[in-house]
Amino acid sequence: MGFKMGIVGLPNVGKSTLFNALTKTASAQAANFPFCTIEPNVGEVGVPDARLDKLAAIAGSKQIIPTRMTFVDIAGLVKGASKGEGLGNQFLANIRETDAIAHVLRCFEDGDVTHVDGRVDPVADAETIETELMLADLESIEKRRANLVRKLKGNDKEAQQQERLLAEAQAMLEDGKPARLVEVDEDDAKAWKMLQLLSTKPVLYVCNVGESESVAGNAHSAKVAEMAAAQGNSHVIISAQIEEEISQLESEEAQMFLEEMGLEEAGLDRLIRAGYELLHLETYFTVGPKEARAWTIRQGTSGPQAAGVIHGDFEKGFIRAETIAFDDFVACNGEQGAKEAGKMRSEGKSYVVKDGDVMHFLFNT
Repeated sequence: MGFKMGIVGLPNVGKSTLFNALTKTASAQAANFPFCTIEPNVGEVGVPDARLDKLAAIAGSKQIIPTRMTFVDIAGLVKGASKGEGLGNQFLANIRETDAIAHVLRCFEDGDVTHVDGRVDPVADAETIETELMLADLESIEKRRANLVRKLKGNDKEAQQQERLLAEAQAMLEDGKPARLVEVDEDDAKAWKMLQLLSTKPVLYVCNVGESESVAGNAHSAKVAEMAAAQGNSHVIISAQIEEEISQLESEEAQMFLEEMGLEEAGLDRLIRAGYELLHLETYFTVGPKEARAWTIRQGTSGPQAAGVIHGDFEKGFIRAETIAFDDFVACNGEQGAKEAGKMRSEGKSYVVKDGDVMHFLFNT
């Protein structure tokens, strides 16, 4: 079950530097000129979760396998991208394939690093990209509605649903607001997602600040925080340059470096967790002597659906799930102790998996 977050932003805001740090590689060329990222670079990263290490220690697991998120470093966008300016068309197509957007905003002053608009104004930068996504959506909606005319005359129910949803999205966009603000009924959720409108993607603002501002941020990041709160979006403060340096160090050295900088943890850990929360994801665990493993599911996932993340046959033949809450597993020092204390539950097909559940699935082959 893959989840993709696209790293977007105007040219020269630190997207590729951040991507390098995320993937602990230098595969994304970071250079001081626009469009140095032509093809989107893709990297998978483990989601930090201290619970997994604790479970592995208790069970004596030989291997620890974290759940993962995919980050896509997408070419820099400029004003007019919705009309094909710069690498606009390619940029927009790459965003369409992601589940969410990590919008990197330049919140640092540096005369040696050029800004495409010749000034540092992260709120204006955010508005530029949001506007381009909205304009691209409007163009897409107009084309789609025109193509639905024939089907609507034939009373095609699927076409009628699409037309209704597209009309709602268009009205929101023409009011100057992103399509993500449209209230969608549960019955329409699948059809709405199939529209793949760019401005429906949830947004996490990443404030890229200078090294000395990595703890508390600055006036620029404060404005972004205010904007994010007003929109109901999230933000994190990160110094991409620091994070890239940390990513090249061994774990002990990295921890010492963080302490010297006055940071409790790497900003990338906060970014990954924030992305996980933004997508309404949670984690369950499978634990044994061979491996302790984290699995990603969406909030509200049933037992059989969670089993299906491991293998489709598990979902098809699901019988029940032997389940122990994380806190109970730790307090009882493992599976056997939890059993003896009556903390292991047998959950059926209607059970909604909780974040942190330690699970063992029984199924028919």
